Amino acid sequence: MQWEVVIGFETHAQLSTNSKIFSGSTTRFGAEPNTQASPVDLALPGVLPVLNRGAVEKAIQFGLAVNATIAPLSVFARKNYFYPDLPKGYQISQFELPVVQGGEMTFAMERDGKTEIRTVQLTRAHLEEDAGKSLHEDYQGMSGIDLNRAGTPLLEIVTEPVMRSAAEAVAYAKALHSLVTWLGICDGNMQEGSFRCDANVSVRPVGQLEFGTRCEIKNLNSFRFLEEAINIEVRRQIELIEDGGRVIQETRLYDPDKKQTRSMRSKEDSQDYRYFPDPDLLPLIINPEWIARVKADMPELPAAMRTRLINDLGLSDYDAMVLTQTKPFSSYFEAVVAHAGSAQAKPAANWMMGDVASTLNREGIDISAIPVKAEQLGVLLQRIADGTISTKIAKEVFAAMWQTPSSDVHLADQVIEAKGLKQISDPNALEKIIEEVMAANPKSVEEFRAGKEKAFNALVGQAMKATKGKGNPAQVNALLLQKLAVK
Repeated sequence: MQWEVVIGFETHAQLSTNSKIFSGSTTRFGAEPNTQASPVDLALPGVLPVLNRGAVEKAIQFGLAVNATIAPLSVFARKNYFYPDLPKGYQISQFELPVVQGGEMTFAMERDGKTEIRTVQLTRAHLEEDAGKSLHEDYQGMSGIDLNRAGTPLLEIVTEPVMRSAAEAVAYAKALHSLVTWLGICDGNMQEGSFRCDANVSVRPVGQLEFGTRCEIKNLNSFRFLEEAINIEVRRQIELIEDGGRVIQETRLYDPDKKQTRSMRSKEDSQDYRYFPDPDLLPLIINPEWIARVKADMPELPAAMRTRLINDLGLSDYDAMVLTQTKPFSSYFEAVVAHAGSAQAKPAANWMMGDVASTLNREGIDISAIPVKAEQLGVLLQRIADGTISTKIAKEVFAAMWQTPSSDVHLADQVIEAKGLKQISDPNALEKIIEEVMAANPKSVEEFRAGKEKAFNALVGQAMKATKGKGNPAQVNALLLQKLAVK
């Protein structure tokens, strides 16, 4: 039987506010357990929650970025369930009237060597508070409760069940991660729990309209584990059904060491949480003037930047898509072009997607930690453009710049001078070298004159070797053709 995978996503993005969503406690990560929990977070008798305006504005920013509807009126509700790290016995969330309704995410993904554009429809994005954290290590067989996270502001972003592969789900998650960090509403740190993905996974026979029974895989904190977990869960469900069993709706955890998902608890439906409007919080009213003020303060969005890069700098759709994957990457690119000149936009894009990206990947660092400043790379591109060095030599210069960081904008010039890498562009010097190469390779000369084009490449190679790679390639080619034409 052929099976179709159905995936929906719930992502918890921790909003980058200084204080919690209903109290003034700090959201700083890494403090000693239970040192950042106020009476409101602890649900002590008589306390009342007060909504954080900054959290609301970050939710509005997200809604605008995904072309969603910002609800003029939304309501906070109590989501009732018992868990040791939930002090109140309920979580303040939103249910029937979320702040962000609808919307969509458009992103690129690689498939069979080709780039495809996909769009995932969003159901909603709602504000809620985080719970605390259960600690199970170093407690002599007992568990500890850390309530520092209790009350941390979250934006839960829910998709429609429209993704059909783990690869598509990962591409969506990466695009969402890029967007929330681009907007500055979330720092995106998956290791610290700032960006947590829950995948709802089910399978059904190809052609069947009815969805299969879904399982939710909780708290996947890396894109690699996300893809692994979905593929393993899909295989588990298919094998279970084909062996005559049935899938049970439940929440599962992924064990990356054993490469398997395991049952955590039965999966509740909305009615099990007994939602009702929180009587301590007034409805949230968002008027058009507030939305307009938030919109005016938003950064340029990735889609708008892609359009500008294509129209103003002449880049391809693919180049623009890659360069706007993250805000730091695109900002670095724009700084390079600002220094090198708009005529160098395409070479700058090639360097960003080539040497810069590959070296960052090899070194395992982010663009924010790159040792070569954008202005320094701009100068390097200028030296290629003005014929001081060839592209091949520029790679050597770039590697040296990476290894010897400096604040000097003209670091490339210093490396070129110190290593004697300046390109030979003197026609007289190159002419003499070419004459010597032709004299030393009469067979290749005759073969070219007899119509064998490959012989020309061999002569060019010998000429570049004679110049130790410093010969201006364009001039070497032109002068060699000129000399070969004279018998």
